[in-house]
Amino acid sequence: MAVSFQQVMQKIQSITSTVKEDQEKLNIRRDHAFELWKKYANDNDILIRKVEQAKEIDQILRCALPADEPLDHFTQVPTPISPYTLIAADGSQVNPDRHAAILFSLVNIGLIAMKPGTGEASKIFTFTDIKLGNELYENPSLLSEDMVSLKRDLSERQKLLEVSNEFHGLQIALTDGPLEVWGLRQGFSDTYRQALETHLMVLNGMYDKGLVLAGVVDKPGANLVVRLLEIAKANKDELKNIKSFSPLRGVDDRWLFRTLPPGARSSIFGIQSSARNYYKGLYALYFFYLNTSMDDHPNIVRVEIPAWVATDQEKLDLLHASLIEQCRIMGFKPYPYILHRAHEVALVTYEDKVYVEQLLAHELRIAGMEIGEISSKQSAKDLPGRKRS
Repeated sequence: MAVSFQQVMQKIQSITSTVKEDQEKLNIRRDHAFELWKKYANDNDILIRKVEQAKEIDQILRCALPADEPLDHFTQVPTPISPYTLIAADGSQVNPDRHAAILFSLVNIGLIAMKPGTGEASKIFTFTDIKLGNELYENPSLLSEDMVSLKRDLSERQKLLEVSNEFHGLQIALTDGPLEVWGLRQGFSDTYRQALETHLMVLNGMYDKGLVLAGVVDKPGANLVVRLLEIAKANKDELKNIKSFSPLRGVDDRWLFRTLPPGARSSIFGIQSSARNYYKGLYALYFFYLNTSMDDHPNIVRVEIPAWVATDQEKLDLLHASLIEQCRIMGFKPYPYILHRAHEVALVTYEDKVYVEQLLAHELRIAGMEIGEISSKQSAKDLPGRKRS
């Protein structure tokens, strides 16, 4: 027995002894958040001024910014507009593993394109990129998991634009996760700067085509709107310590927007973050929350959109209606069907990884090149009866 369940149980019991008290405190903070939400619902100008003051203290402040609608505004699901093309992209990756016999990385991008309501068959696209040798190194370190993720995110957006060129008319382009390419919070490196420049060029191409672009974040854990409410509550002295001022700790936006009716979206919010200096004008990032549920059990997702979608009511309504329509296909697990399909196409399984390794080994042997060995550590893990962790 590798796990000491006695120690685990002792820890669980020590935690559960305080759970009721912690839950009661969280409920008080939740009630307070709801009160602040209603109190400042129509005070967008005041909230924006408070955020500007907070930014002077916290240079990397991350929170929601009110747009034109009241904080507690919601919009019921509109009537779908047709015809239109819906395209979704997702990605999967294999990271360089120094314990493996052959060092490589792989990024697989899967896309699905469909024309809802037409009866036409969906089209499937797959783009796979493998990196070997010198391609695996970045100034001069081996590509990290984070760096492969950055390249995967960027590739998803590039392929969305590329595939969109095969279709005409109104198009919705979806990604799984935030629109911002990952990396800025880890430091503005030269690599990230290049990725950001490429991303902005891709966004420009999407804008020129009139794409309705969105990123869907399932089960979001962010507190962007709640953080805005904390800033609204802060007095002058508390604003001076805004980095540590957290009276609503533990309350997240998903809880706050659980009151959205089934199928409804929240008001539109901007995103105040360190990335705001780079995503400007038409490419500024916005978001709304959406209750994708069909019953009284809310399922809240965050939908990120660029400014050219956020400021266009027709595009907003089309996106809103399409997402709800896609979620209803999935039944009691309301997630956009097309994103689910894109994930299935993009997924690189363990068996896929092993097969790629076998192909590599075969070709390297034919070329008379040296093949490495699995590390002793990995070899021990692979012994019969051992489970990979």
